[in-house]
Amino acid sequence: MAAAASAPFLRHHYRRCCVFLPTISASAPRRRLIYNHYHNSIPGLGKFTSLLLPIHANDNGKTASSIRATERRQLLCYCTETEVQNSNTESTTLDEKDSAVREAANTLDIRVGRILKAWRHEEADSLYVEEVDVGEPEPRIICSGLVKYIPLHLLQDRNVIVLANLKPRNMRGVKSNGMLMAASDAAHENVELLVPPEGAVAGDRVWFGSVAEKDNLPDVASPNQVQKKKIWELVQPHLKTDDTCVATLGTNHQMRTSAGPIISQSLKNANIS
Repeated sequence: MAAAASAPFLRHHYRRCCVFLPTISASAPRRRLIYNHYHNSIPGLGKFTSLLLPIHANDNGKTASSIRATERRQLLCYCTETEVQNSNTESTTLDEKDSAVREAANTLDIRVGRILKAWRHEEADSLYVEEVDVGEPEPRIICSGLVKYIPLHLLQDRNVIVLANLKPRNMRGVKSNGMLMAASDAAHENVELLVPPEGAVAGDRVWFGSVAEKDNLPDVASPNQVQKKKIWELVQPHLKTDDTCVATLGTNHQMRTSAGPIISQSLKNANIS
C-alpha cells in the first residue's frame, strides 16, 4: 500500500470506487480484456485511470508455482483523470492561499506591549483608554472596547499584544493609535486579552510561523498600505486559538515571539481580533 499512499487521488480522497478482485493468472491481453469488461460494466464512471496494487501477473512465462505464489487479492482502484487533475490543482491553490495569507499576516506590525496605566473614557461608557509602551520613545494612546469584559484594575501594568500599524482613529475625541488584540468566543460573551509568553518585553515583534523563520520575515507594511490593501481584513478571519489556547493563523502557524507562543488564558477555538 506504500505506492497507494503516494497517489494523488488516494492522498486527497478522490477515489470514486474501490473493489477487491482476485489476481488473474492470464496473459496480459487476456487480463486487459477482463479488466476492461469489468470497468465498462460500471455505469456512469466515464473515462478512468486504473491503479493495480501490486502487479502480480506473469507476462514472461514464469512457472505455474511462481504464479500460484502470487495469487493474492489485489486492490483495484479507479479514479477519473479529471479528479486527479482537480485534486492536484485544489491542493496547489490551497497551499498558495495559505502562503499568501501568512505573508500578509507577517507584514502586520504586531508587538508585545505593556499597559502603563488605563482609565475610563470620559465620553464613551464602553471604552477604556490605555497608555501602552510598545518599545518606542513615547507610549501610545490606545482606546479599547473592553469595559463590559475586563475590570479596569486588571489592565494596570499588564503585558498585552498590540497591532501597531493601523491608521490612527478618533474615538470620541481621543486619537487611538493601535489595537489591543483579544480572543473571544463565538457569542462574543467572553473576551480575553492575548497573553505574551514569560520573558517577552515591550517592543518584541510577533510573527506567525516557526522559530527558524524569525530571520526571514518581510518588512512591516505602513498604515496606509494596511488600509489600502485591506491586509487586516484578509488576515483576521484566519486568526484563532487552538484547542490548547495557543493563538494561531489557520491551523499550522503559531503566533509567537522570540520568547515563545502567544496564548489566551482560557478560551479554546476562539476568534481573535
